[in-house]
Amino acid sequence: MSMMEEFKTFATKGNVVDLAVGVIIGGAFGKIVDSLVGDVVMPVIGKLFGGLDFSNYYLPLNGQSVQLTLVEAKKLGGVLAYGNFITVTVNFIILAFVIFQMVRLVNKFRKNEPAPVAAPAPTPEDVILLREIRDSLKK
Repeated sequence: MSMMEEFKTFATKGNVVDLAVGVIIGGAFGKIVDSLVGDVVMPVIGKLFGGLDFSNYYLPLNGQSVQLTLVEAKKLGGVLAYGNFITVTVNFIILAFVIFQMVRLVNKFRKNEPAPVAAPAPTPEDVILLREIRDSLKK
């Protein structure tokens, strides 16, 4: 089998299409979680900590002033943006928790589905013959 035929077989399998759909939906869902964290969760957390904006927390690496915003400090040289890291970490935790809950729900539904009932195996021919002999002897 040539490599192109192998790839065609691989690409047309249902699992690959399902995976592609999952990746696309996951990307879109990731943007929703980014907005949730950046626009809802982190401002609330910042307010609880006295109005702090985590997105502007950084350590200057090129002697920049810590009074500058993160964007201005980056223009002047390298910075260690640990506030942004905190935001991305919270984003990941929320996303991982939501995906975990979705997987749990799917697994719960799969357990509740009744198992397909297998058709009874056909009776072997020798058993049928023995039954016929038995019935003949009874008569």
